[in-house]
Amino acid sequence: MPDSAPLRDAVAQRMTEAMKRGDKVRVGALRLIMAALKEREIEARGSGKIVSRADELALLTKMVKSRQESATIYAEAGRAELAAQENAEIAVINEFLPSQMDEAAVIAAAKTAIAATGASGVRDMGKVVNALKAAHPGQMDFAKASAIVKGLLAG
Repeated sequence: MPDSAPLRDAVAQRMTEAMKRGDKVRVGALRLIMAALKEREIEARGSGKIVSRADELALLTKMVKSRQESATIYAEAGRAELAAQENAEIAVINEFLPSQMDEAAVIAAAKTAIAATGASGVRDMGKVVNALKAAHPGQMDFAKASAIVKGLLAG
């Protein structure tokens, strides 16, 4: 089995536990995760690739961001029940993500990546961000990390 087997197994195990407890919200969120993982695996298999742990974490991070945006929109539209549902799904997805690095740790990681890649200016930003993605998959918001890298390279 590819690298995704352990995560899929963990999701399946937690889904079984949630079904036994009758936790419908949790079961629904876990089914969404399982479907997304299977879809990514089928996509990768079609192109002859194997889904890596970093790919899985990127997928889960994308799912969280999507739900955060939806929850914000629902809250602004006065749909508290839908916002609560999105937030419940976010909580379940976050169980499978590594803890997020704080800003100081992101800055330290960015400085290390800049030194490792030999980046000298903003034009080298892509190399630095790619190094961060490889070294810290799922551990930081790369949009914020990009802004930090840009600030370090510009200043």
